Amino acid sequence: MSEQTSHGPQSHDWRPTWNFNDPAASEQRFREHLARLSASQSAQRAELMTQIARAQGLQRRFEEAARTLDEVEAMKDLPPFVRVRLLLERGRVLNSSGKKSEARPLFEQACELAAHNEEDDLAVDAAHMVAITCDSDEAREWNLKALSMAEASRCPRARRWAASLHNNLGWTLHPMGRYDEALAHFEAALHARVQQGSDEEIGIARWCIARCLRSMRRLDEALAMQRELLREHELRGTTSGYVFEELGECLHELGRAEEAKPWFAKAHAELSQDAWLTEGEPDRIRRLAELGGV
Repeated sequence: MSEQTSHGPQSHDWRPTWNFNDPAASEQRFREHLARLSASQSAQRAELMTQIARAQGLQRRFEEAARTLDEVEAMKDLPPFVRVRLLLERGRVLNSSGKKSEARPLFEQACELAAHNEEDDLAVDAAHMVAITCDSDEAREWNLKALSMAEASRCPRARRWAASLHNNLGWTLHPMGRYDEALAHFEAALHARVQQGSDEEIGIARWCIARCLRSMRRLDEALAMQRELLREHELRGTTSGYVFEELGECLHELGRAEEAKPWFAKAHAELSQDAWLTEGEPDRIRRLAELGGV
């Protein structure tokens, strides 16, 4: 892919405005941006509305998100990058509401349209979303395609996708039992995060490596990494239910069930508050409750 020199207007990078851990606050910021735009700034308004729809979808307000996107679709003379955003966000709303088969063709259309209009960042985003709708080997192929697109681009926003794509490839390979390959991708993701990511993103990348090490039965290494992550959270005054969970799992697999029990209880207290996790992985939440004696 080439450096973005398309003759039309280009998409805006909204990532600095986003806090994916707090989509309600993100929606509010997008609405504040929208209020500052004039009626003549139609393309910018339309693009902002797609991000409002995304925030609504992340809050599981799927019908509202669809109506917001309907408003965008009804606008006249939408530039290509807004049409790409519209396809992407419709797809994400469908995917998040459990309609993967309906979402996939929208992501594929978004990828093709973005590539045609030299919107490398959005093309990679769309390709990685196609992968999310696929199973196993097909997901791996789409993630590899997205990674190739990102690495071939001279657009910094597109190249920044490398860390996420290596992470996704790791989680595609991990359930297949291909742990050595998964670990290599998790380590590549960490390398990329160290170059460009936040402390939080670097911590997540390290957590993924430790989780893979547990699957590889390298339990002492995994436990040591999770304990280091715990210390860092304590220094910042933060917590992570996922770190608690892995401390419990590592100790449990090492035969130290009583030592593991309070970590499972701590993990349950945090992760049971996550609506996505409780709906998507109820057995995982029940296991934490059982092993934590909750």
